[in-house]
Amino acid sequence: MYKNRNNGRNNICGKKISMLRLARVPKTSQRALADLLQLEGIDLNKNAVQRIESEKRFVTDIEIRIIAKIFKVTVDELLREDKLN
Repeated sequence: MYKNRNNGRNNICGKKISMLRLARVPKTSQRALADLLQLEGIDLNKNAVQRIESEKRFVTDIEIRIIAKIFKVTVDELLREDKLN
């Protein structure tokens, strides 16, 4: 069985997704983000978004690509680790 040795983190983009979501004008709720993802064909609900943002859920490459599209950023920007974490 896989053991995560990343201090319990299951992704590196969750905090940045949360920051981008809250920076939108008007602010976007987790439910609204889930709705936008569903419109793009990614079947996530509000709880999945919450788990991504709290770094408790893995994020697939397809999900990251669509999230970047929604926020109009690059995938690299979502994956870049900086002083947010």
